[in-house]
Amino acid sequence: MCGRYNLHATPGELVVEFSLIREPMLWPRLFNIAPTLPVVVILESDDGPIPELMKWGLVPSWAKDMTIAASLINARSETARTKPAFRAAFKRRRCIMPATGFYEWDRTDPKHKRPYLITRQDQRPFGMAGLWECWQSPDGSELQTCSVLTTEANAVVGAIHDRMPVILPPEAVDLWLDSACDDGDFLQSLLVPLAPELMQSVEVSPSINNARQDVDPRVAVIKRRTLFDL
Repeated sequence: MCGRYNLHATPGELVVEFSLIREPMLWPRLFNIAPTLPVVVILESDDGPIPELMKWGLVPSWAKDMTIAASLINARSETARTKPAFRAAFKRRRCIMPATGFYEWDRTDPKHKRPYLITRQDQRPFGMAGLWECWQSPDGSELQTCSVLTTEANAVVGAIHDRMPVILPPEAVDLWLDSACDDGDFLQSLLVPLAPELMQSVEVSPSINNARQDVDPRVAVIKRRTLFDL
């Protein structure tokens, strides 16, 4: 799964990496982005990809209230096409959730969960495949929310957890965002684990365990692992 991630790239770096037509607004967290917080997402527009802020935790249009959001921060890519909470968004409301890394915890010792930061080896920002929805509250106000698609873990992430976010290679980003594409089988074919040789995991400070703290855990890198160390 993906329950925490970071995005410490600059707005300008995201413009270059994702060919955005404008810089994103500033986001409230850099190093410890947690569910229900506002997050940067990238959407398709007539003029090119645009950034928006949405709440992390998808609220389907048919939901009676917002409480469902906390349980819908992730969507399994294998079943999102058919699940009632995600199938409409899979067909018509796809997005990219940019990140510079995500966290998983080694739970071998349940008393001492060891956090790992997983990034690209080249440290570039990457795009996680996502879905989004617009929910209307009883008072008529609208709320835009999103969810990260997950897939089976590759060899690097699999040493820690059996799931990982779908990280799209640059050439697949526009394909995923293309609203004109309604070929479910083709879209499904994009939702695969990123090649493990492109990734690394780094054991970091347990300070990241506190979801209320926004600190850079890389200041205390404990152990670095790549595919070749497994």
